[in-house]
Order: sequence, then structure tokens, then C-alpha cells
Amino acid sequence: MPSLAKPAAPATAWSISDGSLEALKWVGLVLMTGDHVNKYLLQDASPTLYALGRMVMPLFGFVLMANLARPGALRAGMHLRVMRRLAIFALLATPAFVRLVGWWPLNILVTLWLATLIVWLLECDGGVARVAALIAILIGGALVEFWWPALLCCLAAWGFARRPDGVRMLLWALATASLAIVNGNLSALAALPLILGARHVDIPLRRCRWVFYAYYPAHLSLIAMVLSPA
Repeated sequence: MPSLAKPAAPATAWSISDGSLEALKWVGLVLMTGDHVNKYLLQDASPTLYALGRMVMPLFGFVLMANLARPGALRAGMHLRVMRRLAIFALLATPAFVRLVGWWPLNILVTLWLATLIVWLLECDGGVARVAALIAILIGGALVEFWWPALLCCLAAWGFARRPDGVRMLLWALATASLAIVNGNLSALAALPLILGARHVDIPLRRCRWVFYAYYPAHLSLIAMVLSPA
């Protein structure tokens, strides 16, 4: 079994206030809702809503990775708790997601679950854990929504949040740009200045831990119900 004795993230980890991080999550929720309404109810009638929706993956990926990069997160068991929550709500979202999209790829909560698993393996000591992380990337990337670019985007955000420098910033930007393979445009990059700018403000928002988890299956289920034949 991998050891959890690896040192916590370095003290130079990128910092952002809890309120600003929560605000990014709310922005992601609003953009995701608009994107799904546009996709499923309006048949992609709005190019603007589609473009704005491409920011959702990097926003949610960063919020998750920034939390996992907090000093002491591994010792506190945060990774395993997050994986449990993501697994539960990914399952709850599956019926509606299958109705709207199909059985493949697996929904974005599974994407985030897989990214969290990979980070947990990378944080653990031992070559076996690193090989397992590589296998998870190679195989899991073929199964989840937004595929390998999403995993690269999350992992690059995690690396930057842990130890910010110019090289890691460039890697994060390139990984985010790789989402264009799936999206067909570079709109995902617009999330980066929003994230970087959020560091310079302290938005007084209280953390709502379960909102994102519950909202995802709830809003998909509502859309699926609307689309269901009478």
C-alpha cells in the first residue's frame, strides 16, 4: 500500500482566499447551467453560451485542485473524502446524463474523481503508486468527459497551485488550451485570467460544500424531465 508519509505541499503554494475560490465555483455553476440549457434545450442556438461554457471545466478543475494542494490536505484525508463525494453524486447524475448524452463518456464528476485519484497516487510514496497514476491517466482518459485534455488541465492546475512559477504557468496554459481538441475553440483559456485575477480580491462568500455536488445531478435531472415525452 502507498504510504501517506510524504511531506505536504511546499510553503510557496499559490494562495487564494476561500471566498474568492467559492466565487469561482459559483461562476462555474452559472456558466455550466447556461451551457446545458443551450445544448439540451436550445439545440446549441447560442454561440455565446457555448463559448462561455468552455470555461467550466478549467474553473471546476482549478477549484478542486487548489483545495487538494492546500498544505496538510493529504494528511487530513481530503483526497479520499472528495473521491467519496464525487463517486456518490456521479452515480446520482448517471441516469439523467445517460438520457441526455449516452453511456460514454462518463460525466464530469467522474472526470474530477479520476483527477483526484491521480493526484492522490502522485502524492503517495512509491513507484507502484506512480505507475498506477500513469495507468489511470492512459486508460481513464478514454472513458471520461473531456478525456485526456481535462486530466492534463487538472494536473497542471494542481502543479501550479502547489509551486507557482513561470514554467508551471505555461504548462497549465498549454494543458488548458488542449481542451480545444474537444471544444473546437480556445475559449477555455478565458478561465485563466479570471482565476488569476480572483487571487487579488477577497470576496466574502461562505463555503457551501455540498452545493456543487448536489446541483449537478439535480439540474441534469430537471433538464432530462423537461425533454422527456409527455
